[in-house]
Amino acid sequence: MTVQCQLCPKECVIEPGQSGECRIRINLDGKLVAVTYGHPCSVNVDPVEKKPLFHFLPATRILSIATVGCNLRCAHCQNHDISQMPREQNQVVGHEAPPQEIVKRAVNSGCLSVS
Repeated sequence: MTVQCQLCPKECVIEPGQSGECRIRINLDGKLVAVTYGHPCSVNVDPVEKKPLFHFLPATRILSIATVGCNLRCAHCQNHDISQMPREQNQVVGHEAPPQEIVKRAVNSGCLSVS
């Protein structure tokens, strides 16, 4: 059974076992699954002012996490090395970090928020 992703305006129609244009959401048995869930490729502590939500909790630190994959192909993307990383179908790039570990890392790093 095909599924239609509605996460972005591209609304990919995805065949079983295939991925959308972002290459990280795949159709597994008729369910849309993000293969990067719990597998960030980057975890950093940043000042909240680096984020688009800079006006929340000013002058605090935020734990920034990122996963690979993007549905855009911007020629001068500053994150091209991670946004375009998963070249193979169903490839998961990153290290295992379930949500509870991310929360623990934020608390241990003195971060009041996660992005």
